Amino acid sequence: MKIRVVSSKEEISTLSPNEEIVHFAFRPSNTDLFSLFMKCPQVKAIHIPNSYRRTMSNSAIMYLKMQDIELLEGDVWGHRKDINEYSEISQRVYDKLSECRQSGMQEEDIIEKLVRETGLGRDFVSFFIKNT
Repeated sequence: MKIRVVSSKEEISTLSPNEEIVHFAFRPSNTDLFSLFMKCPQVKAIHIPNSYRRTMSNSAIMYLKMQDIELLEGDVWGHRKDINEYSEISQRVYDKLSECRQSGMQEEDIIEKLVRETGLGRDFVSFFIKNT
């Protein structure tokens, strides 16, 4: 699973229309979000830092719900945008998920374990499990 990291408003226009998960490394305005939706109609999730989530407008949050686009809180720790514009989920996380499923763990227990062991945010882990 790839997460496209967007560092500025200007980058939105350079995105591929096929992007499915986008991380905003800046505080997006409603205009920025709507520009993203127009550019990337297949987007399934917006990933933003926790502090930015608290300042999002209710209209933007309602629009995301209406469009069935998930709003995920968290950071992409250790990612260097100058090296790669995508942050990727490592194979180790896929292996851990598979291992947990094979052992018959409940979804909530899997979420707790992956959050604890990978450092990924709870929202993102839930989204990852549903889409894998």
